[in-house]
Amino acid sequence: MIEAANPSQDLKIERLTKRPQFLAAAQGRSVARGAVVVQALKREEAPVARAGFTATRKIGGAVQRNRAKRRLRHAAQALLPLHGKPGFDYVFIARGGTGSRPWPRLLDDVKTALLSLSAPSGPDGDRAPAPSSR
Repeated sequence: MIEAANPSQDLKIERLTKRPQFLAAAQGRSVARGAVVVQALKREEAPVARAGFTATRKIGGAVQRNRAKRRLRHAAQALLPLHGKPGFDYVFIARGGTGSRPWPRLLDDVKTALLSLSAPSGPDGDRAPAPSSR
């Protein structure tokens, strides 16, 4: 079971609100796990993590999209202080089933996505962005 975030953690989390911020994060690394896709982009700005949440119309109507985003916000609130890195932008994208996935499984999806995004693979510790399929 995943535990709630420790309130003594000093990672400050702000929200992504503007479309250019979301588009910039899409240029970074991306990991899909279960009912969530998490994108991460390293910034050279202040040492705070920023998070944004989105759900497309493929998820369903407004009620389903809002429920999926609300669940992702709560999962990120619990897990970003533990597994997020300062200086990164994170975008959480709802996939089909995000609104109905059992809570422990959704938390596990978000946690494994964050852990795989924070794992270094190259000599400089950063992975190159995935090639575009277009």
